[in-house]
Amino acid sequence: MAAIRLLADLPASSDKAEWIDTILKGDCVAALEKLPEHSIDAIFADPPYNLQLNGDLHRPDQSKVDAVDNDWDQFDNFAAYDAFTRAWLLACRRVLKPNGTIWVIGSYHNIFRVGAAMQDLGFWILNDVVWRKTNPMPNFRGRRFQNAHETMIWASRDANAKSYTFNYDAMKAANDDVQMRSDWLFPICTGGERLKDENGDKVHPTQKPEALLARVLLSSTRPGDVVLDPFFGSGTTGAVARKLGRHFVGCEREQDYIDAARARIDAVEPLAEAELRVIPGKRAEPRVAFVSLVESGLIAAGTILHDTRRRWAAQVRADGTVFADGEAASIHRMGAKVQGLDACNGWTFWHYEQGGKLMPIDELRRIARQNMAAAGA
Repeated sequence: MAAIRLLADLPASSDKAEWIDTILKGDCVAALEKLPEHSIDAIFADPPYNLQLNGDLHRPDQSKVDAVDNDWDQFDNFAAYDAFTRAWLLACRRVLKPNGTIWVIGSYHNIFRVGAAMQDLGFWILNDVVWRKTNPMPNFRGRRFQNAHETMIWASRDANAKSYTFNYDAMKAANDDVQMRSDWLFPICTGGERLKDENGDKVHPTQKPEALLARVLLSSTRPGDVVLDPFFGSGTTGAVARKLGRHFVGCEREQDYIDAARARIDAVEPLAEAELRVIPGKRAEPRVAFVSLVESGLIAAGTILHDTRRRWAAQVRADGTVFADGEAASIHRMGAKVQGLDACNGWTFWHYEQGGKLMPIDELRRIARQNMAAAGA
């Protein structure tokens, strides 16, 4: 496996092979100027939170809390933070493909300001996803509720982006065939996953859990996609991307973080192609008209269709319509008509008889799709 490269002086007109699966050292706004326009499939951004901490934080036993007090999280005022936010969002917007999406994570300190900036710049918010922490840090001063969650904004590049990636069926299947909700429960990064230096101290104060990034990438990217992380830190995005068969490009200023990220990602073993195959959604399946079932002989003209309880019946005609009560119509319109409804999914409503049992005509559509796939192969 090739080692992760560090590109500090990437030419402005670089070929994709020059910057893919690399870490660009430096400020993200300047670094992203070196990437081609519309070259990124998805973005995960974990920007500074501007925590506005006043003095040290201590536990009840007076031990000091290892809080986020790094220089990169310090801003003079909200105006300075807002200007910084607009600058990096604009840089990200330039490199994001028209059908790409962006995730931004934050806390109550910054996420509302980031969300407003995103809307002002034309991004279209698809969801706000709440990361509920199973093991959040206590509120030691006891003057506020415990901060037990962070918020992620998921947005398309603009309101007209209709073909962005969302692996709905895969997410639903992973969630026991129930729609995946927008509140996700994961522990904060602890134990062996937490990167430590030679003194046993945390390499990065806000390292995100790999499970969180895995769900982000599995839900909104495909194998082979390029994922950008403009605040690369300890390289969680890159490590998860490599494991899941995605490519990455990261931006990072701090050399210590870069060194840790490179070693971490170099040690990742990608999953096999078969383990990464995405469940295809129904929207991706080829369209099959009911008349094609008649034409291919999967169902014969004259066949009588019923609902599951045999309350209604309709006869299949050679032109792909069905006939009932002196009127012919599509399987959907006739299904709605006999029930007195405005709409109906005829594929699941109408059934044909086979061996004394009623089978949904949707089963014939599945067979037709299999035949189409075999013919294409």
